Amino acid sequence: MNANITVLGAGSWGTALACLLAQNGHKTALWVRNPEKAYEIARKRENFEYLPGTILPEELIVTSEMVSCLPEADYIVIATPSPSVRETMERAKPFLHGNQIIVNATKGLDEQNLLRLSEVIAQYTSNPVVVLSGPSHAEEVSKNLPTTCVAASSDKASAEAVQAVFMNNRFRVYTNTDTIGVELGAAFKNVIALAAGINDGLEYGDNCRAALMTRGMAEITRLGVAMGGNPATFGGLTGIGDLIVTCTSMHSRNRRAGILLGKGLALSEVLTEVRMVVEGVNTAKSVLLLSEKYGVEMPITLEINKILFEGKNPQQAVNDLMNRDRTSEMTR
Repeated sequence: MNANITVLGAGSWGTALACLLAQNGHKTALWVRNPEKAYEIARKRENFEYLPGTILPEELIVTSEMVSCLPEADYIVIATPSPSVRETMERAKPFLHGNQIIVNATKGLDEQNLLRLSEVIAQYTSNPVVVLSGPSHAEEVSKNLPTTCVAASSDKASAEAVQAVFMNNRFRVYTNTDTIGVELGAAFKNVIALAAGINDGLEYGDNCRAALMTRGMAEITRLGVAMGGNPATFGGLTGIGDLIVTCTSMHSRNRRAGILLGKGLALSEVLTEVRMVVEGVNTAKSVLLLSEKYGVEMPITLEINKILFEGKNPQQAVNDLMNRDRTSEMTR
């Protein structure tokens, strides 16, 4: 059954999802914050800034007016950068009604309040919220390369509804009821991707990258479980799956940022070079604060924060990690 769907946010991921949904036969609108940018994308049928080379389906509506695309939507997909989710929900709230399902496709945390993004969304609506997450680079989804994601919600029927509207023969969707674990895995792994990129910038090799990814996953799981996530979730697509793709692909802006940090660039220079939002930078402080709140030791996350915000030399950070006190893999 075809649905009316609005995607809020015209970055690479929002654009890719809007194209996917339109190709699935749904009446789909892509909301662009900037009216001039919306006009340009609608006229040229291409998002040159964030997803160049992808031609938008003719049936995809591009607009900067929420009033024209939200009231009739059955599904509203949030695909803005994490710092913009709260503002976007504030703008969208007057146009929401009780028959809509909200889909959070943004990975990150609310830095100010240390909330998961579904918790932020729930402050503006009582509608069901489904989290869409997994190892899914926009560049590959837009080329119809095989991709697998997870639709997570405590409301099983809503998760299955989202699964149905997104799924096709190149985009497979599983369901999960562990929204906490899915969201935390998606947010935390961006910090570890920075570490993997730093490793590559330092040219420290495959052994060190594998160690950072594995021990990083241990950190993610410890904190995620302490916050109420199911440990099995972190071994799935939104945990280890998302970590692998983000730590190894040049599509990953977090890995690219880490590479530049490893090569000695300052954070301000890195963000200018990458140009798009690097979610791991936004998330690193929040993860460290959460680790302190829940009493969870996260040495890699701690060193990443020191590199990002205290100017610590990346080589020294790796040396300090290598020279920590001896311990068992099963306990720390």
